[in-house]
Amino acid sequence: MKTTPTTKKETVAKPQTFRGVVVKAAMKDTVTVAVSRYVKHPKYKKYQTLTKKYLVEDTGNKTQVGDQVTIVACRPLSKLKHFTISEVTSTATAE
Repeated sequence: MKTTPTTKKETVAKPQTFRGVVVKAAMKDTVTVAVSRYVKHPKYKKYQTLTKKYLVEDTGNKTQVGDQVTIVACRPLSKLKHFTISEVTSTATAE
């Protein structure tokens, strides 16, 4: 009797990724990014916009207020910082 080895597919979990807008850039190497979601209320069936702010690592202070960025989860960098900027989607226009 011949046995075949069972192959188990290894699944690699993707880290959380969000798109948001930089709303505060006053700290050193840290920006605050507001991420908005458009969700339906479970009881009243009305759509609403929910916004949550995340502290994000910005090494070198490359972003400014108004930039649209994509953030990705990483290991905890401090008590409240668990995200880094993966790319800057669009930059803010100077007015």
